[in-house]
Amino acid sequence: MTSGKVTLRGGQAWSGRLRRNQHLVLTDVEGRACVSALFYNARDPLERYNMADTLKAQFTAFLTTGRVLYSDMGRVLCSVVADGCGWHDTITGVGDAAGSEARFGAGGYQKLRNERHRNARDNLLVELGKHGLGKRDLVANLNFFVRVGVGEDGSLAWVSGNSHPGAAVDLRFEMDTLVVLSNTPHPLDPALAYRPPTIDLIVADGPAAPQDDRCRLSRPENGRGFALTEAYIAETCGEETDR
Repeated sequence: MTSGKVTLRGGQAWSGRLRRNQHLVLTDVEGRACVSALFYNARDPLERYNMADTLKAQFTAFLTTGRVLYSDMGRVLCSVVADGCGWHDTITGVGDAAGSEARFGAGGYQKLRNERHRNARDNLLVELGKHGLGKRDLVANLNFFVRVGVGEDGSLAWVSGNSHPGAAVDLRFEMDTLVVLSNTPHPLDPALAYRPPTIDLIVADGPAAPQDDRCRLSRPENGRGFALTEAYIAETCGEETDR
């Protein structure tokens, strides 16, 4: 994907193919964002982000600096190389049209035109359709800038104030990756007004992860994940990965 900046207004969706070693920086402009995200191998989208493997391989329930996103093939799709927020939700899903109407009221195009109430599920499906994917390709997603607490009884609760204005997360891609985003309200956010804030996206080129990279070394499994990814790159792309 070409380097540059994109402003993602409230309710908008976005998708793009990020090349290996490119960075995607997401900035929460107002400090109350929820950016729902899905990730797929751009060369073979049957391989995609796997929430369970990402969490168990790194002994974590959330993502922040030093952690990586694993695919269902055990390879590293991307790494979190910097994070000004500190907690990104991995365990809850996305809202749908019925939930949006129940919470915000009717918000269809006939009444609101371009300010209509978009929801994450429909947004993701629209973007997936642009790449030949559909409902069967919806998997457990990641919600950037969101924190949800889990009670001892398994109940889920929204944690307010998790992000702040200007908080940014920097993702470095370790393989060519299709990224799909939806800037829409999280289903557990207690706000009753439909007012998703603006998000800034910056795509930039960068170098490959060095051998002493924090993400590579943060967990023993991550070193193996990087090695598996680099072997795949060398086999499929003919790219030299030794540094």
